[in-house]
Amino acid sequence: MEFPLVVGVDGSDSSLQAVDWAVDEAARHGLPLRLVYASLWERYEGGRPSFGTDRPDEEIMAEHIIASSAERARLRIPEVKVSGEVLPEEAVSALLREGHEAFALVTGSRGRGELAGRLLGSVSLTVAARAVCPVVVVRGGERNRQGALGRVVVGVGDGIEGSGAVRFAVREAQARGCALDAVRAWRSPAHEHVDHPLVADDASQAREEQASTVLADALREVERDHPRVEVHRRPVEGPAHKVLVAASADADLAVVGALRRHGHFGLQLGRVAHTLLHHSECPVAVIPQRV
Repeated sequence: MEFPLVVGVDGSDSSLQAVDWAVDEAARHGLPLRLVYASLWERYEGGRPSFGTDRPDEEIMAEHIIASSAERARLRIPEVKVSGEVLPEEAVSALLREGHEAFALVTGSRGRGELAGRLLGSVSLTVAARAVCPVVVVRGGERNRQGALGRVVVGVGDGIEGSGAVRFAVREAQARGCALDAVRAWRSPAHEHVDHPLVADDASQAREEQASTVLADALREVERDHPRVEVHRRPVEGPAHKVLVAASADADLAVVGALRRHGHFGLQLGRVAHTLLHHSECPVAVIPQRV
């Protein structure tokens, strides 16, 4: 069964950017595109216009948003199969349920009516932190969103946390015909051997070599399975969340893993994923990994 790429829409500029990004992504992977509007968003997003008819304003607006978003997608790439539906549910619940049969969920970075100063809308953040499928939050500059930079960045974490992210990232790089930058951050504690510079240099070199080893182990299988993808291994000194935000400036997509611990509820995002979702300069894909 071919799962669709599912996009949450609400008529905001941010969701229209998500539609544009998603239809390009659907075309790259040969997927159908499904647009979803959750009608109960009106309770939280505000800003509902009045249409002056006997039908509920919310119903008319929901149908208009779905229809116009679908038309936008079809005009952008006519070959992509597009469908849409209005769901009588709260947005987060609707999207999380849709994620059980989706290639990925795509959202904008802010909903309609949210304050411009907010870094990330609550719906996008909660979905990224709880979904069972990959979630892409479309944010960043126009060139980044359009895939003009020819580069996918993936943060390589420890063990199982990074494995799904690496596999997703290399498939994205292959579909886009671009390079994959695999980044592993490393740090030397500030207090380590401060009185012995030579020893400190040796310690830093050892940590960098350890990061290189982690990269080699994480990429060995995907490089073998995707020989056409140009892979760059980059051990970088610094805090992982800052390193990846900096790398996002020159990327079309940043990919990061997020553990989903069985039996745990609420937001399940590590510091790196959380920071990227708020500060990345390109779209961010959060790849869940169950443990």
